[in-house]
Amino acid sequence: MPRSVPRHRLLPLLALGATAALLPGLVTSPASAAPRQDTGSRHAARFTHQTPDWKRCGADTPARYQCATIKVPLDHRDPDGTVIDLAISRIRAGDAGKRRGVLLSNPGGPGGPGLDLPLYLSGEMPRSVTDRYDLIGFDPRGIGKSTPVNCGLTEAERQWPRNYRPFGGNVAWAKTVADKCRAQAGDLLPHMTTRNTARDMDILRAVLGEKKISYFGVSYGTALGAVYTQLFPRRADRFVLDSAVDPKLMWREMFRVWAPEAEPAFARWSRWTAERSATYHLGKTPAEVSATFWKLVERADRDPIVVGTEKLTGTDIRAFLRREFFTVRSAAELVALLRDAAAGKPVPEFPSAPESTDNLVSSLWTVVCGDAPAPRDPETYRRDSIRDAARYPLFGDFASNINPCAFWDRPVEPVTKVDNKVGTLILQNEWDSQTPLSTARGMHRALKGSRLVTVDEGEGHGVAYGMAAGPANRCAQDTATAYLLSGRLPAKDVTCRATPGGKPTKPASPAFSG
Repeated sequence: MPRSVPRHRLLPLLALGATAALLPGLVTSPASAAPRQDTGSRHAARFTHQTPDWKRCGADTPARYQCATIKVPLDHRDPDGTVIDLAISRIRAGDAGKRRGVLLSNPGGPGGPGLDLPLYLSGEMPRSVTDRYDLIGFDPRGIGKSTPVNCGLTEAERQWPRNYRPFGGNVAWAKTVADKCRAQAGDLLPHMTTRNTARDMDILRAVLGEKKISYFGVSYGTALGAVYTQLFPRRADRFVLDSAVDPKLMWREMFRVWAPEAEPAFARWSRWTAERSATYHLGKTPAEVSATFWKLVERADRDPIVVGTEKLTGTDIRAFLRREFFTVRSAAELVALLRDAAAGKPVPEFPSAPESTDNLVSSLWTVVCGDAPAPRDPETYRRDSIRDAARYPLFGDFASNINPCAFWDRPVEPVTKVDNKVGTLILQNEWDSQTPLSTARGMHRALKGSRLVTVDEGEGHGVAYGMAAGPANRCAQDTATAYLLSGRLPAKDVTCRATPGGKPTKPASPAFSG
């Protein structure tokens, strides 16, 4: 889910491998192609001719970090109707003589606020980039300071993924969330979509006086960037998409893909851990390591394992560790901790994600359910969950389970089909739990003018500019920097080797960002 500025990571994720070698040769980006400009948003002059009242964002932030609020239509098909607030921020280019334009950014989600992202990126991007671009942030509609959606969800209702027994508990939860959101924010819900956020970005472009925008989007932010290239292909300049969603899977299938992708990650972890049996004592062969884990799950389902103040069932363990198996050292440490706790040994508290806010979870479902229709019959989810539990035992029942979209009102616009030749650069770790390599390849196929940079054996969600779990991958980041500076994409797709070591800094979260 939403990526907060990634300094607060709680879980121990480490990347493997060695730094990659030289940057590849570069060629000019393919020209923007076939799709016509979006006709669902004819920006009225009252929106495009606004003059932001820029002010220092806060007394405790640098003066160069400025904030303002502009107005955008709630329904872009009805620009004379209700208007809402869009909170925006900027840090001007460091060298006015070298300035190229603006670089918008999105940290992920759906549900991630991006107002403070320029401040963070100004310390993570090289000066060669920050000298040339105004760094522009914004809280997407429905999020943070941009007309936030709050459904009034309790702490229990904000928890996801979930897998109640019996199945009726899952149905009741999903319906409760949908009903609360409809009651609290019904007029907003149909319009808090990725498509409308992309239209907001184009109004922001016009307000800033720019003919084009460049963009850095992470996780869900890659979906937002791709939709912008589809709606406004001639206004997209240099787009970098880090850890990519597959546009064809938005959104139920993006959740479901976590189940099959977890199986090879678990097998890789079992092999890695067996090779280090002297360290972790979880088994000397992959089969023994796997058996150790599943015995702990079975034990916890019979008798929850007490870790600190928590009682963990086998279902809890599977839900939490699915993500960790993509970062082998982290998973080995946590399974060893569970083994010791099950044996009654004193252990530290089990790491946990920061509590999700009402706005964060409300906006997640608002975007996901507003973007694309979902099956309506709860029986569809029950059947899928049972079948996928057998096929993908680690996470299949979670990934296919029911969610609030089953009870949401139908989207008011069709799904945006991404299929264009706009030049973009996609960065992707091989072992990414939230947006797997397979979904980045799906984005690459949809954006036919793109190049894909794959970090071989790279672990974790996020690759460049402070978004990685550990040190940035220099090969991938330098490729992105070269593209932002020159506008020239690599001549072909690039493979980088993973960066070794480094302690993680990002918080775990339940959807696409982390």
